[in-house]
Amino acid sequence: MPENPIQSEADVTFSVPFVHRLRVTRDVCGQDYVTLRDLLDGGETGAARVLLVAEKALEANAKRLAEKLEADENVELAAPAQWIQGGETSKNTLDQIKELLQTVNRVNLDRRSYVVVIGGGAVLDAVGFAAAIAHRGIRLIRIPTTTLAQADSGVGVKNAINYFEKKNWVGTFAVPWAVLNDTTLLTSLPDRDFSSGFSEAVKVSLLKDPAEFSWLCENAGAIRRRDENCSRRAINRSCRLHLDHITSGGDPFEMLEARPLDFGHWSAHRLEPRTQFKLRHGEAVAIGVAIDCIYSSRVFGFPEKAMHQACRCLRELGIELWHPAIEPIEDLLLGLEEFRQHLGGRLTITMLEDVGAPINVHEIDERQMRLSINTLQEMQPELALLD
Repeated sequence: MPENPIQSEADVTFSVPFVHRLRVTRDVCGQDYVTLRDLLDGGETGAARVLLVAEKALEANAKRLAEKLEADENVELAAPAQWIQGGETSKNTLDQIKELLQTVNRVNLDRRSYVVVIGGGAVLDAVGFAAAIAHRGIRLIRIPTTTLAQADSGVGVKNAINYFEKKNWVGTFAVPWAVLNDTTLLTSLPDRDFSSGFSEAVKVSLLKDPAEFSWLCENAGAIRRRDENCSRRAINRSCRLHLDHITSGGDPFEMLEARPLDFGHWSAHRLEPRTQFKLRHGEAVAIGVAIDCIYSSRVFGFPEKAMHQACRCLRELGIELWHPAIEPIEDLLLGLEEFRQHLGGRLTITMLEDVGAPINVHEIDERQMRLSINTLQEMQPELALLD
């Protein structure tokens, strides 16, 4: 009898190639515009069609860039620059997403068009989400304007908005077409936002690079004073460590249990909505990293010296390591279940046995976690002396 050509089962493994393009500039809205221009390909149709979306507070820079795009014969600016409110409130509702989608539809962008977005991490998240769901994906070029976004989330492959008072509950995975980290765009940042962004640099160094962690501990004060050489180096190294993990770690879309780059984030993601997002993401991450360093020291043998170094480093960067929203602790601990639900499956939290030696754990000793949080509170007078 001939073999039946109809098969009832088929499991076919396949991969999709992506290119992650990272560029570093000093003035992309001015003398370094060519770096952006070289990323825009009009294909057979000629001019590259571009929609520019910018955080309202960055209007002056965005207008400079819009003038460059308008004057470029190889670019068609599909509409006047679109303005979006910045900060976490930009991703707390669907309102701005709907407005962006209406614009994309009205000006007839397609999958070979480009959305160029200038803003902080929250704006990149919101605009990136809209770009990812329009036509199932329009090419997105991110120009992050905060230390936090340049050091971490700008090169990420996640886009999301907050929903049900939960961080990043609605979102997508989508690799950006390109990311441009521009030095000049950081100069107008308030000190609070400038400093708090480096919590992610401390986090990733604790996970992956003992030498970088030591360097950050030695240079935290200079970074806080906005020494350009030190801050630029810290951002570049943090950005590359995050990028290398995403592109070489084997799990860019978080299909496995572990999310090592979310070290310290289970409590951070709980703290932010508890403060109505008045607490910056970088500040919440710093608190979360401090808590999990202390817990790792108590439970997994993370060296006490390194734990104190991490807390001092974060404080010397100018980040407060306590907030009233930490209490009651029982409420904060609900973040563990929210963290599990966000990924699915069993609880998986990254902790540390040493600097550069992360481990994944599936249970948290809540008594030890409470004691760890109490320890952080007891450390506050000592940390305050570092100001």
